[in-house]
Formats: sequence, C-alpha cells, structure tokens
Amino acid sequence: MSEHDKKKIAPIIITIIVVLYYILYFTLIIFAVPGILTIIFGIVPLLLAGLMIYVCVQRMKEIDGGEEDDLSKY
Repeated sequence: MSEHDKKKIAPIIITIIVVLYYILYFTLIIFAVPGILTIIFGIVPLLLAGLMIYVCVQRMKEIDGGEEDDLSKY
C-alpha cells in the first residue's frame, strides 16, 4: 500500500459514514413528514450527500497530485 493510498482511507470512511447518515435521515423524513414537505425537507439531505461525494473526489485528486497538506499554502 503506497503512502497516497494510506492518506485516502480516512476521507473515504468519513464520506461513507456521512452519506449513510444523510440517506438514513432522508428515509426517516419520507415516513415522518406528510405531503409536499417530504420533497422540501428530503431533497436537502440528498443534495448534501452528493456534495459530500463531490468533495471526497476532489480530495482524492489533491492527494494524488501531491497536495496532502494544502493548509501549508496559507
């Protein structure tokens, strides 16, 4: 396992946990909130889950590009 692969483990695990949380929240909202509010309150967790996956993909690209510690630029 390379050094870059080791640094990818934590972001992937955190992303999986958060996305599972948002999906669970979405399913609870579907059964708890009636009518149109289901769509309004349910779409937000799905958007956040998609955003979390996007951020994880961007982080993987940063790690592959050698920018593991991007805070050192500031």
